[in-house]
Amino acid sequence: MSSHPHLQGVLCALGAGLTWGLVFVAPQILADYPPAILAFGRYLAFGLICLPLAWRDRRRLAALDRRDWLAALELAFIGNLCYYVCLAAAIQIAGGAVPTLIIGTLPVVIAIVANLLDTPLPWLRLLPPVALIGGGIVLAHGHDSSGSAQSGGEYAVGLTLAFIALACWTWYPIRNARWLKRHPAHSAATWATAQGLATLPLALAGYAAYGVWGAGAGFAFPLGPQPGLFLGLMLTIGLLASWLGTLLWNRASLLLPTALTGQLIVFETLAALAYSFLWQGAWPSAPVAAGIAILVAGVLLGVRSFRRAGPEGGPA
Repeated sequence: MSSHPHLQGVLCALGAGLTWGLVFVAPQILADYPPAILAFGRYLAFGLICLPLAWRDRRRLAALDRRDWLAALELAFIGNLCYYVCLAAAIQIAGGAVPTLIIGTLPVVIAIVANLLDTPLPWLRLLPPVALIGGGIVLAHGHDSSGSAQSGGEYAVGLTLAFIALACWTWYPIRNARWLKRHPAHSAATWATAQGLATLPLALAGYAAYGVWGAGAGFAFPLGPQPGLFLGLMLTIGLLASWLGTLLWNRASLLLPTALTGQLIVFETLAALAYSFLWQGAWPSAPVAAGIAILVAGVLLGVRSFRRAGPEGGPA
Protein backbone atom coordinates (compact mmCIF):
# COMPACT_ATOMS: atom_id res chain seq x y z
CA MET A 1 0.00 0.00 0.00
CA SER A 2 1.47 3.33 -0.99
CA SER A 3 1.75 6.19 1.42
CA HIS A 4 -0.75 8.34 -0.51
CA PRO A 5 -3.83 6.11 -0.05
CA HIS A 6 -2.73 5.40 3.52
CA LEU A 7 -2.72 9.12 4.31
CA GLN A 8 -6.01 9.58 2.50
CA GLY A 9 -7.57 6.82 4.58
CA VAL A 10 -6.38 8.36 7.85
CA LEU A 11 -7.75 11.75 6.78
CA CYS A 12 -11.10 10.17 5.90
CA ALA A 13 -11.26 8.52 9.33
CA LEU A 14 -10.39 11.87 10.92
CA GLY A 15 -13.16 13.56 8.94
CA ALA A 16 -15.66 10.91 10.05
CA GLY A 17 -14.66 11.40 13.67
CA LEU A 18 -15.02 15.17 13.37
CA THR A 19 -18.57 14.81 12.02
CA TRP A 20 -19.62 12.18 14.56
CA GLY A 21 -18.36 14.36 17.40
CA LEU A 22 -21.10 16.87 16.58
CA VAL A 23 -23.83 14.58 17.93
CA PHE A 24 -22.32 14.81 21.42
CA VAL A 25 -22.35 18.61 21.63
CA ALA A 26 -25.82 19.10 20.13
CA PRO A 27 -27.62 18.19 23.42
CA GLN A 28 -25.54 20.86 25.17
CA ILE A 29 -26.24 23.52 22.55
CA LEU A 30 -29.97 22.71 22.66
CA ALA A 31 -30.16 22.10 26.38
CA ASP A 32 -33.81 23.24 26.52
CA TYR A 33 -34.88 20.53 24.08
CA PRO A 34 -36.00 17.09 25.33
CA PRO A 35 -33.64 14.25 24.32
CA ALA A 36 -36.46 12.52 22.42
CA ILE A 37 -37.00 15.59 20.24
CA LEU A 38 -33.27 15.77 19.50
CA ALA A 39 -33.21 12.10 18.48
CA PHE A 40 -36.39 12.26 16.39
CA GLY A 41 -35.26 15.52 14.78
CA ARG A 42 -31.84 14.18 13.88
CA TYR A 43 -33.14 10.98 12.30
CA LEU A 44 -36.06 12.71 10.64
CA ALA A 45 -33.48 14.86 8.86
CA PHE A 46 -31.41 11.76 8.04
CA GLY A 47 -34.42 9.96 6.60
CA LEU A 48 -35.37 12.93 4.44
CA ILE A 49 -31.80 13.16 3.14
CA CYS A 50 -31.99 9.47 2.18
CA LEU A 51 -35.08 9.96 -0.01
CA PRO A 52 -33.21 11.23 -3.10
CA LEU A 53 -30.52 8.60 -2.50
CA ALA A 54 -33.22 5.94 -2.42
CA TRP A 55 -34.65 7.09 -5.74
CA ARG A 56 -31.21 6.79 -7.33
CA ASP A 57 -30.75 3.31 -5.79
CA ARG A 58 -34.37 2.17 -6.23
CA ARG A 59 -33.57 -0.96 -8.25
CA ARG A 60 -31.27 -2.39 -5.59
CA LEU A 61 -33.66 -1.43 -2.81
CA ALA A 62 -36.45 -3.27 -4.61
CA ALA A 63 -34.41 -6.47 -4.28
CA LEU A 64 -34.73 -6.38 -0.47
CA ASP A 65 -37.42 -8.68 0.88
CA ARG A 66 -39.73 -8.36 3.89
CA ARG A 67 -37.23 -9.90 6.32
CA ASP A 68 -34.56 -7.45 5.17
CA TRP A 69 -36.82 -4.46 5.84
CA LEU A 70 -37.74 -5.84 9.27
CA ALA A 71 -34.02 -6.12 10.04
CA ALA A 72 -33.53 -2.53 8.86
CA LEU A 73 -36.35 -1.39 11.16
CA GLU A 74 -34.78 -3.26 14.08
CA LEU A 75 -31.39 -1.67 13.45
CA ALA A 76 -32.93 1.77 13.00
CA PHE A 77 -34.95 1.55 16.22
CA ILE A 78 -32.17 0.26 18.51
CA GLY A 79 -29.05 1.58 16.82
CA ASN A 80 -30.42 4.99 15.88
CA LEU A 81 -33.37 6.15 17.97
CA CYS A 82 -32.84 4.30 21.26
CA TYR A 83 -29.11 4.99 21.15
CA TYR A 84 -29.40 8.73 20.60
CA VAL A 85 -32.29 9.27 23.01
CA CYS A 86 -30.23 7.69 25.78
CA LEU A 87 -27.03 9.47 24.75
CA ALA A 88 -28.67 12.91 24.52
CA ALA A 89 -30.37 12.43 27.90
CA ALA A 90 -27.11 11.26 29.49
CA ILE A 91 -25.24 14.32 28.22
CA GLN A 92 -27.93 16.74 29.39
CA ILE A 93 -28.08 15.15 32.85
CA ALA A 94 -24.44 14.22 33.50
CA GLY A 95 -22.58 16.72 31.31
CA GLY A 96 -20.59 16.10 28.16
CA ALA A 97 -17.29 14.59 29.29
CA VAL A 98 -18.08 11.35 31.12
CA PRO A 99 -20.86 10.07 28.79
CA THR A 100 -18.49 10.78 25.91
CA LEU A 101 -15.76 8.79 27.62
CA ILE A 102 -18.15 5.89 28.20
CA ILE A 103 -19.14 5.83 24.53
CA GLY A 104 -15.44 6.12 23.70
CA THR A 105 -14.92 2.56 24.93
CA LEU A 106 -16.89 1.23 21.95
CA PRO A 107 -13.93 -0.18 19.97
CA VAL A 108 -12.85 -2.42 22.84
CA VAL A 109 -16.35 -3.30 24.07
CA ILE A 110 -17.45 -4.30 20.58
CA ALA A 111 -14.28 -6.34 20.12
CA ILE A 112 -14.77 -8.12 23.45
CA VAL A 113 -18.42 -8.97 22.83
CA ALA A 114 -17.76 -10.13 19.26
CA ASN A 115 -14.80 -12.17 20.45
CA LEU A 116 -16.81 -13.87 23.18
CA LEU A 117 -19.57 -14.70 20.69
CA ASP A 118 -17.16 -16.17 18.17
CA THR A 119 -13.63 -17.18 19.22
CA PRO A 120 -12.96 -16.54 22.93
CA LEU A 121 -9.53 -15.34 23.98
CA PRO A 122 -7.88 -15.75 27.40
CA TRP A 123 -9.10 -13.17 29.89
CA LEU A 124 -5.51 -12.23 30.67
CA ARG A 125 -5.36 -10.78 27.18
CA LEU A 126 -8.43 -8.65 27.85
CA LEU A 127 -7.41 -7.44 31.32
CA PRO A 128 -4.86 -4.70 30.42
CA PRO A 129 -7.10 -2.65 28.08
CA VAL A 130 -10.17 -3.14 30.28
CA ALA A 131 -8.21 -2.00 33.35
CA LEU A 132 -6.90 1.09 31.54
CA ILE A 133 -10.34 2.03 30.24
CA GLY A 134 -11.94 1.56 33.65
CA GLY A 135 -9.22 3.60 35.30
CA GLY A 136 -9.59 6.41 32.78
CA ILE A 137 -13.36 6.61 33.28
CA VAL A 138 -13.06 6.53 37.08
CA LEU A 139 -10.39 9.26 37.06
CA ALA A 140 -12.36 11.53 34.72
CA HIS A 141 -15.63 10.78 36.51
CA GLY A 142 -14.22 11.62 39.92
CA HIS A 143 -12.84 15.00 38.83
CA ASP A 144 -15.15 16.07 36.01
CA SER A 145 -16.19 19.68 36.49
CA SER A 146 -18.09 19.97 33.20
CA GLY A 147 -21.18 18.07 34.28
CA SER A 148 -24.54 19.56 35.10
CA ALA A 149 -25.54 20.69 38.54
CA GLN A 150 -27.85 17.74 39.05
CA SER A 151 -28.08 15.77 42.27
CA GLY A 152 -26.14 12.58 42.81
CA GLY A 153 -29.19 10.46 42.03
CA GLU A 154 -29.90 12.27 38.77
CA TYR A 155 -26.23 12.09 37.82
CA ALA A 156 -26.32 8.33 38.35
CA VAL A 157 -29.34 8.16 36.05
CA GLY A 158 -27.34 10.05 33.42
CA LEU A 159 -24.47 7.58 33.65
CA THR A 160 -26.89 4.65 33.47
CA LEU A 161 -28.37 6.08 30.27
CA ALA A 162 -24.86 6.45 28.84
CA PHE A 163 -24.21 2.75 29.47
CA ILE A 164 -27.55 1.87 27.83
CA ALA A 165 -26.45 3.91 24.80
CA LEU A 166 -23.17 2.00 24.85
CA ALA A 167 -25.09 -1.29 24.86
CA CYS A 168 -27.22 -0.16 21.90
CA TRP A 169 -24.16 0.72 19.86
CA THR A 170 -22.35 -2.45 20.89
CA TRP A 171 -25.24 -4.51 19.56
CA TYR A 172 -25.74 -2.47 16.40
CA PRO A 173 -22.43 -2.94 14.52
CA ILE A 174 -22.28 -6.66 15.35
CA ARG A 175 -25.84 -7.23 14.13
CA ASN A 176 -25.28 -4.99 11.12
CA ALA A 177 -22.02 -6.71 10.13
CA ARG A 178 -23.67 -10.14 10.38
CA TRP A 179 -26.45 -9.03 8.03
CA LEU A 180 -23.94 -7.70 5.49
CA LYS A 181 -21.91 -10.93 5.60
CA ARG A 182 -25.04 -13.04 5.12
CA HIS A 183 -26.17 -10.89 2.17
CA PRO A 184 -23.05 -10.29 0.06
CA ALA A 185 -25.17 -9.49 -3.00
CA HIS A 186 -26.36 -6.24 -1.38
CA SER A 187 -23.96 -3.30 -1.19
CA ALA A 188 -23.18 -1.50 2.04
CA ALA A 189 -24.41 1.77 0.48
CA THR A 190 -27.80 0.27 -0.38
CA TRP A 191 -28.14 -1.14 3.13
CA ALA A 192 -27.27 2.23 4.68
CA THR A 193 -29.95 3.91 2.55
CA ALA A 194 -32.45 1.22 3.54
CA GLN A 195 -31.79 1.94 7.21
CA GLY A 196 -32.29 5.65 6.57
CA LEU A 197 -35.66 4.92 4.95
CA ALA A 198 -36.58 2.61 7.84
CA THR A 199 -35.67 5.33 10.32
CA LEU A 200 -37.89 7.94 8.65
CA PRO A 201 -41.34 6.54 9.63
CA LEU A 202 -40.09 5.71 13.12
CA ALA A 203 -38.82 9.27 13.58
CA LEU A 204 -42.05 10.73 12.16
CA ALA A 205 -44.18 8.59 14.45
CA GLY A 206 -42.03 9.40 17.46
CA TYR A 207 -42.09 13.12 16.73
CA ALA A 208 -45.88 13.10 16.34
CA ALA A 209 -46.35 11.02 19.50
CA TYR A 210 -44.21 13.42 21.49
CA GLY A 211 -46.31 16.29 20.16
CA VAL A 212 -49.38 14.68 21.72
CA TRP A 213 -47.65 13.70 24.96
CA GLY A 214 -45.62 16.88 25.29
CA ALA A 215 -48.56 19.24 24.82
CA GLY A 216 -48.75 19.69 28.57
CA ALA A 217 -45.03 19.37 29.30
CA GLY A 218 -44.16 23.00 28.59
CA PHE A 219 -42.29 22.34 25.34
CA ALA A 220 -43.14 24.63 22.41
CA PHE A 221 -43.88 21.85 19.94
CA PRO A 222 -42.95 21.32 17.12
CA LEU A 223 -39.76 23.41 16.82
CA GLY A 224 -39.17 24.54 20.38
CA PRO A 225 -37.92 27.87 21.73
CA GLN A 226 -35.13 28.25 19.13
CA PRO A 227 -36.65 26.98 15.87
CA GLY A 228 -33.96 28.37 13.55
CA LEU A 229 -31.10 26.90 15.57
CA PHE A 230 -32.95 23.59 16.01
CA LEU A 231 -33.68 23.16 12.30
CA GLY A 232 -30.19 24.20 11.28
CA LEU A 233 -28.48 21.89 13.76
CA MET A 234 -30.70 18.89 12.97
CA LEU A 235 -30.10 19.27 9.22
CA THR A 236 -26.38 19.73 9.82
CA ILE A 237 -26.14 16.60 11.96
CA GLY A 238 -28.38 14.62 9.62
CA LEU A 239 -26.22 15.55 6.65
CA LEU A 240 -22.76 15.49 8.21
CA ALA A 241 -22.90 12.94 11.03
CA SER A 242 -25.42 10.49 9.58
CA TRP A 243 -24.53 10.69 5.86
CA LEU A 244 -21.11 12.24 5.28
CA GLY A 245 -19.59 10.57 8.34
CA THR A 246 -20.67 7.14 7.11
CA LEU A 247 -19.38 7.89 3.63
CA LEU A 248 -15.96 8.95 4.95
CA TRP A 249 -15.75 5.96 7.28
CA ASN A 250 -16.57 3.52 4.49
CA ARG A 251 -13.86 5.13 2.36
CA ALA A 252 -11.33 4.82 5.19
CA SER A 253 -12.30 1.17 5.64
CA LEU A 254 -11.48 0.52 2.00
CA LEU A 255 -8.08 2.22 2.15
CA LEU A 256 -6.80 1.02 5.54
CA PRO A 257 -6.41 -2.31 7.36
CA THR A 258 -9.35 -3.13 9.61
CA ALA A 259 -7.17 -3.06 12.73
CA LEU A 260 -6.09 0.49 11.98
CA THR A 261 -9.57 1.80 11.22
CA GLY A 262 -10.75 0.32 14.51
CA GLN A 263 -8.14 2.31 16.38
CA LEU A 264 -9.10 5.48 14.53
CA ILE A 265 -12.59 5.42 16.08
CA VAL A 266 -10.91 7.37 18.90
CA PHE A 267 -11.13 10.43 16.62
CA GLU A 268 -14.87 10.54 17.42
CA THR A 269 -14.25 10.54 21.18
CA LEU A 270 -11.54 13.18 20.96
CA ALA A 271 -13.63 15.39 18.67
CA ALA A 272 -16.66 15.08 20.96
CA LEU A 273 -14.61 16.04 24.01
CA ALA A 274 -13.01 18.95 22.16
CA TYR A 275 -16.39 20.29 21.01
CA SER A 276 -17.80 19.90 24.51
CA PHE A 277 -15.00 21.85 26.18
CA LEU A 278 -15.03 24.50 23.43
CA TRP A 279 -18.75 25.00 23.90
CA GLN A 280 -18.28 25.35 27.65
CA GLY A 281 -15.34 27.72 27.11
CA ALA A 282 -13.11 25.79 29.51
CA TRP A 283 -10.11 23.48 29.38
CA PRO A 284 -10.35 20.05 31.03
CA SER A 285 -8.74 19.79 34.43
CA ALA A 286 -5.49 17.86 34.76
CA PRO A 287 -7.20 14.71 36.18
CA VAL A 288 -9.83 14.74 33.42
CA ALA A 289 -7.12 15.19 30.79
CA ALA A 290 -5.20 12.31 32.34
CA GLY A 291 -8.36 10.19 32.33
CA ILE A 292 -8.86 10.96 28.64
CA ALA A 293 -5.27 10.00 27.87
CA ILE A 294 -5.58 6.72 29.82
CA LEU A 295 -8.88 5.93 28.07
CA VAL A 296 -7.36 6.48 24.63
CA ALA A 297 -4.36 4.34 25.58
CA GLY A 298 -6.68 1.55 26.73
CA VAL A 299 -8.76 1.72 23.55
CA LEU A 300 -5.68 1.58 21.34
CA LEU A 301 -4.21 -1.30 23.34
CA GLY A 302 -7.51 -3.16 23.25
CA VAL A 303 -8.05 -2.78 19.52
CA ARG A 304 -4.50 -4.01 18.89
CA SER A 305 -5.32 -7.05 21.01
CA PHE A 306 -8.13 -7.88 18.60
CA ARG A 307 -6.43 -6.94 15.36
CA ARG A 308 -6.91 -10.46 13.99
CA ALA A 309 -10.67 -9.95 13.65
CA GLY A 310 -13.54 -7.64 14.56
CA PRO A 311 -16.95 -6.46 13.40
CA GLU A 312 -17.12 -3.88 10.66
CA GLY A 313 -18.75 -0.57 11.21
CA GLY A 314 -18.53 2.47 13.50
CA PRO A 315 -20.40 4.88 16.02
CA ALA A 316 -23.52 7.06 14.96
